[in-house]
Amino acid sequence: MIFDAKDMGDNVCKVCENDDCAVFRLRDEGGEGIMTVYDVFPGVYLLYNDFHMEHCFSGFRPKTEMFCIDHCREGRIEWKVEQNKYVYIEAGDVQINSRTYHCQDFRFPLKHYHGLTIGFCIDEAGESLRYVMDGFSVDIRKLKEKFCPENKAFIMRAGKQIEHVFSELYHLADHVRMQYFRIKVLELLLFLDAAEVAEEGGERPYFYRSQVEKVKDIVSLLTDDLEQRYTLDDLSERFNFPLTSMKLCFKGVYGTSIYAYMKSYRMNAAALMLKNTEDSVVMIAGRVGYENASKFASAFQSVIGMSPSEYRKSAV
Repeated sequence: MIFDAKDMGDNVCKVCENDDCAVFRLRDEGGEGIMTVYDVFPGVYLLYNDFHMEHCFSGFRPKTEMFCIDHCREGRIEWKVEQNKYVYIEAGDVQINSRTYHCQDFRFPLKHYHGLTIGFCIDEAGESLRYVMDGFSVDIRKLKEKFCPENKAFIMRAGKQIEHVFSELYHLADHVRMQYFRIKVLELLLFLDAAEVAEEGGERPYFYRSQVEKVKDIVSLLTDDLEQRYTLDDLSERFNFPLTSMKLCFKGVYGTSIYAYMKSYRMNAAALMLKNTEDSVVMIAGRVGYENASKFASAFQSVIGMSPSEYRKSAV
């Protein structure tokens, strides 16, 4: 295998391994993650990431020059690109980087992240791919220079082309898995070779640490007491955060508006109460900030997909 657990940090251990694949478990105070790594070609690996956690520390320090592509399938990643600047990678996005600054604390604003990484150890991969297919001439080092000048990260926003390249990698039968991995790696390299790079480096807007911390403080306030409601103007004044900037930063961090985030949070909290208590629907509605049971039922239906009474019956 390209990696051993000791390469990944003290919070990672190997669970199992065979000739083609190794499974690693990452445990941190923020939760747990599973990483399943396949050797595709010498110097080329494909890694599936399944994390259920708020944050984790990555101790990975590459021993050789690397070029890596990360695809986010579900969830979000908070990635520190400079000392006080953060970008957010959301579902469907692709990030390309050199792993030079990978040893850091990563956060998952939605408390989960699922996706994959295709990594190239540039010298070894360049040598092995040279003999894979007649006429295949993509230069991995040149791709790194194209997308990661001065080891900066590049983000491709979600789109149909990206979806086409990656979607099938999440639904593979075991007996064709390795053959398909090899085909998709070559397809991805050809896609990147042909892709144009925007002058701004394809980055999503970044947010300063002070802004991100205010947004997280807002979430803490809103989720601490679900019976209490605040207007956007209340929050803007309370946190000394200009209204437009507050809304933009919140959506950048959590991928949705404050209203939509809290509606979903309230309904999922209500679902737990319906499942784990015998309290009436009216009482539960009040506990999540709804004085009108009819409006609560409508909101619950829109988020959970069934009425509160139907959900309670199904959860028995």
